[in-house]
Amino acid sequence: MATLAQWVDGARPRTLGAAVAPIAVGTGVAAWAGALQPVRALLALIVMVAAQVGVNYANDYSDGVRGTDRDRVGPTRLVGQELAAPAQVRAAAVISLAISALSGLLLVALTGRWWLLIPGAVCIAAAWLYTGGPAPYGYLGLGEVAVFLFFGLVPTVGTAYVQTLAFDTAAWVGGIGVGALACAILVANNLRDIPTDAVAGKKTLAVRIGDRATRILYVALIVSAFAVVPPLAVGTGLGMRFAWAALLAVPLAVPPALAVSRGAVGGDLVAVLKGTGLLTLAYGLFLGLGIALS
Repeated sequence: MATLAQWVDGARPRTLGAAVAPIAVGTGVAAWAGALQPVRALLALIVMVAAQVGVNYANDYSDGVRGTDRDRVGPTRLVGQELAAPAQVRAAAVISLAISALSGLLLVALTGRWWLLIPGAVCIAAAWLYTGGPAPYGYLGLGEVAVFLFFGLVPTVGTAYVQTLAFDTAAWVGGIGVGALACAILVANNLRDIPTDAVAGKKTLAVRIGDRATRILYVALIVSAFAVVPPLAVGTGLGMRFAWAALLAVPLAVPPALAVSRGAVGGDLVAVLKGTGLLTLAYGLFLGLGIALS
C-alpha cells in the first residue's frame, strides 16, 4: 500500500512547473490586452495542473504494466515498484483527467465558444495515449512534439484566448518559449532513461538520436526559450518592454545546462530534471508578469 508521500511523489510535482508556466504567460497576455479574467485564468490553471497529474499517473500505469519502469533511477514509480495496484494508479489518472475535463467544460461554458471542446478532447486523448493504448506515441519518439503543442502553444494561446476571445501574436510567441522548456523537461527525463528505455523497447527521441545529440537538443531548447524574449520586448506591434523580466530566470538555467553539457548521468540527471522544472516555472512567472506590466 503506497503512502501519501509516495502518491504525491508519483504525481511528479517537479514537473508541475510545465503546467503553471503557460497559464502565467497566457494570463499575462490577457492582462496586457486589458481583458484579464481571474476566474477563467484560475479554471485554466486547474485544467492544466489536473491534466499534468493525470498524464503522470497515466504514464506510471502504462509504463508499469508494460514493465518499462523496472530498475529505473528517478521519481517513485507506483506500479513499477509495486507500491500500488495498477488499477489504483489507473483510477488516479482517470480521476485527475476527469477533473481537468470538467474544469475545461465549465471554462468553455463561460466563454460561450463551444468549438473549444474539440481541442480539449484532443488534449485529453493525447494525455492518455502518450504511453497508453495499443500504439503509444511516446514509444515512437513523438513525445517532444506533443509536449511542445500541449504544454506550450495550446495552453498559452488558449489561456489568452478564453480571456480576450482573440488570438494574440504575443501568446503564440510566448507559447514557443514555454513549449521549449517543457520539452527540455521531457528531454532531461528521457536522457536519464536511455539505457532502460532502449532495453524495454521504448524508442523515445533520446533513444533514437543517442546520448550526445540529446544533450545538444537539451541546451538548444533552453537557449530557444530565451531567444523569444527580444521579439516580445521590442518586436513590431508588441513592444512589451518588461518582457525582459524573463531573463531573471537565466541563472536557474545555468546549472542544469552545464550538468547536461558535462555528461551528467543517472542520479545526477534527477537534479537536472528538478532544476529544469523550477526554471520553467520561474520563466513562465517572470515572463507573464513582465508582459502584464507592459
